[in-house]
Amino acid sequence: MCLAPFFLVCLLFPAIQATQLTKCEVAQAIKDIDGHQGVSLLEWICILFHTSGYDTKAVVKNEDATEYGLFQISNKFWCKSSEIPESQNICGISCDKFLNDDLTDDIECVKKILAFKGIDNWPAHKPMCSQELEQWRCRKV
Repeated sequence: MCLAPFFLVCLLFPAIQATQLTKCEVAQAIKDIDGHQGVSLLEWICILFHTSGYDTKAVVKNEDATEYGLFQISNKFWCKSSEIPESQNICGISCDKFLNDDLTDDIECVKKILAFKGIDNWPAHKPMCSQELEQWRCRKV
């Protein structure tokens, strides 16, 4: 009996189920928005650490809204959920679409948020992610 296929499945299964990304995985996944609306990749890596902890399935309930996914996109303005049916849904998407590892739709929505509200939509930016950003650089060994 060959255990090689079983071993490969066991080895790959955690990667398939991954929701908690590393700093370097985040850098690679969002590199296309580096510099968009003047926000650097290092700023984004810092912001995402402080908002979602690099978790693509993060859901945070606040007093008046819930935020979804890696970028913590709010159902109050940006996406649609059953919790707030009157959401403006500016990104034209269901909030649960932000809870997977495919960040394509997340990044499209982030670009809209930046165009409407700017980086101030993410409160972590100014106090924690606007200076001394070198620590957020990915350094693969």
